[in-house]
Amino acid sequence: MLVIVAPGQGAQTPGFLTPWLEDPTFASRLDWLSTVAGLDLAHYGTEADAETIRDTRIAQPLLVATGLVAVLEVFPHPADAFELVGAVAGHSVGEIAAAVGARVITAEQAMVLVRERGNAMAEAAAVTPTGMTAVLGGDREEVLAAIDKHGLTAANDNGPGQIVAAGTLEQLQAFADEPPTKARLMPLSVAGAFHTHHMEPAVGHLAGLARSVSVHDPRTRVISNRDGKVVHDGRDVLARLVGQIASPVRWDLCMETMEDLGVTGILEMPPAGTLTGIAKRALKGVETFALKTPDQLEAAREFCAKHGEASGVGIGTSPTWRMVVSPFKGTFHKSEEAASLEVLAAGAAIGEVASLRDRATVSAQHGGTIVEWLVEDGDPVAPGQPLIRLHPEGGGH
Repeated sequence: MLVIVAPGQGAQTPGFLTPWLEDPTFASRLDWLSTVAGLDLAHYGTEADAETIRDTRIAQPLLVATGLVAVLEVFPHPADAFELVGAVAGHSVGEIAAAVGARVITAEQAMVLVRERGNAMAEAAAVTPTGMTAVLGGDREEVLAAIDKHGLTAANDNGPGQIVAAGTLEQLQAFADEPPTKARLMPLSVAGAFHTHHMEPAVGHLAGLARSVSVHDPRTRVISNRDGKVVHDGRDVLARLVGQIASPVRWDLCMETMEDLGVTGILEMPPAGTLTGIAKRALKGVETFALKTPDQLEAAREFCAKHGEASGVGIGTSPTWRMVVSPFKGTFHKSEEAASLEVLAAGAAIGEVASLRDRATVSAQHGGTIVEWLVEDGDPVAPGQPLIRLHPEGGGH
């Protein structure tokens, strides 16, 4: 089972694009995305210093564009990827790149959204002096209690031993003066308290733009930062991308879902290293590949072939039917009402998936005629497993 991941802000380093731009195809594709974003991304990825590319308005488009162009180097024929890739996920802004990889939105839509996301988050960060501090080690419950005590938000939960606290500079200073026992604090060089309520103004701006964005349902599983669930409705993916600006990144839950899926290999898009590093600590026995330079491309393709061979996802885009899939691992409980119907209205509940941690209603967002139930009441289900096949009312996608 192959999972492809895209890193978030902070992964960029000065000059990281230099070797990639030696390839004329890569350079021309980046130039196109630069034009859409209105930024000279080649300059920022080769000549700009660390302080310049730390700017949210530059870092976010730079990261997304790099991931989008690099994945085309790994998969020159993108349609082939859907036979190999079991799931995609992105950390924070990396989710936008993941959404393109799953064919929810286009690369051009992504670059407009990420440009506006970066600008809006920078403006929101300028309202109140805020920041973020990584908390390394310590007892998890103690760390979370200390974060809460000081009025901070656990903005990133990256798994064992790495939680990022965010809030005002005064709150962070009070936290630093009274740190959790056995924990090391590391202030992060970011412009503000991302993934907290301080970013709410940016959510409003993006939500307005998102109303004009056309979407498609994902071609492969998309694992959401919000709660680690597999999302298979394009509109829901987009809504989560917008809301996620002001809500915590639960990368720990994303990795739990990868484990539930049976992941054997994780490939991280450039600038790689952060997420594969976390995976090595949290997902023992899972192979990782940090794609950093183009001389690794052949090895990256071999890695994909090795781990992707048996991961056929079964989420197609045939125009004659639609799938509704499970959001996470658990037990499926069929709705008695849905079981008695032949046609489901848009948004109708087909049942619930329950686990020890969570319980979620599963709905047929688009509705349609029931072609066949693929699971029965009480069946165990995996993340992204098809539950019911529907024929769209009126036909078409």
